[in-house]
Amino acid sequence: MARVYNFNAGPAVLPLEVLQEAQSELLDFKGSGMSILESSHRGKEYDQVHTEAVANYRQLLGCSDDYAVLFVAGGASMQFAMAPLNLLGPGQVADYINSGAWASKALKEAAHIGKVHVAADCSQEIPTRVPALNELKLTPGAAYVHLTSNETISGAQWKTFPLTDAPLVADMSSDILSRPFDLNQFGLIYAGAQKNLGPSGIALVVIRKDLAERAPASLPAILRYQTFIEENSLYNTPPCFSIYLMMLVSRWILKKGLSTLHRQNREKAALIYALLDGGGFYKGTARPECRSDMNITFRLPSEALEETFVKEASKAGLKGLKGHRSVSGIRASIYNAFPLEGVQTLAAFMKEFERKNG
Repeated sequence: MARVYNFNAGPAVLPLEVLQEAQSELLDFKGSGMSILESSHRGKEYDQVHTEAVANYRQLLGCSDDYAVLFVAGGASMQFAMAPLNLLGPGQVADYINSGAWASKALKEAAHIGKVHVAADCSQEIPTRVPALNELKLTPGAAYVHLTSNETISGAQWKTFPLTDAPLVADMSSDILSRPFDLNQFGLIYAGAQKNLGPSGIALVVIRKDLAERAPASLPAILRYQTFIEENSLYNTPPCFSIYLMMLVSRWILKKGLSTLHRQNREKAALIYALLDGGGFYKGTARPECRSDMNITFRLPSEALEETFVKEASKAGLKGLKGHRSVSGIRASIYNAFPLEGVQTLAAFMKEFERKNG
């Protein structure tokens, strides 16, 4: 079987060795005589997986005892609601920084729950970007400040996070553990797993424990962060196989090293950005100072050429390059597990495509 180069934005490429290990253990997990898919979430086999997953992510993120690591079903979109449900009390205001499509979705969900103030908005700007720190108009005494660390659709990424008096909350779905950062700067981070951590349908949530105590007593148990903390994310049956895969990915990240992955991610992205900066046939859609290392977005001279580009790339084994339906264009998502060879192949394809069509 020939594997293609998978540029999809999510569900996205997973480390090959993780897939191979999961394949080898699928029918008989650690000599148990059954698959991890069939194992009880209360049994010793799964308990080992769950315990290691929590420990690995604590290590990777530099979690102190003040923080809890949680696995919550539903992905990042569930967190758009859970965060304000738990943290935004009556009479309070939450500040939201609107940098694009995903920040906008989080903002709209929070507005159903409580009062929201838009601290900055560049969501409709082309070239795309994230706000400069001096643009932020933050509310004194805000319940929290929310941002999206990397806009998957627009290809714009925060390079420096703002220092805020209110707890900083971040949707890190598309660049979690692609680079080092200081967790202590945040009160809550969450990330849908399907880009850098594992399969879809689950989110990694890391929350400062004191913030989890804010939740109103009327909030159902399944929606309370405190429930997940007290029950070690085992209040109900969790997505065990997804957490198992997240555990394997965390092992892979630990083995690679976060600093090494960050360097490799920047090197991969630089290969494509050099082509976007070099001629005029390809035009990047994000401002240079905000360009994402994970999602590289660009346009060609016409939509007809873009359609041809995607079709010919697909035939060459370069899959998933069509931009999001809301913005069109081209998007190359090159997450942690995306191999350097795939980016080199794309760069060569782009040069040849321009030679033939430029």
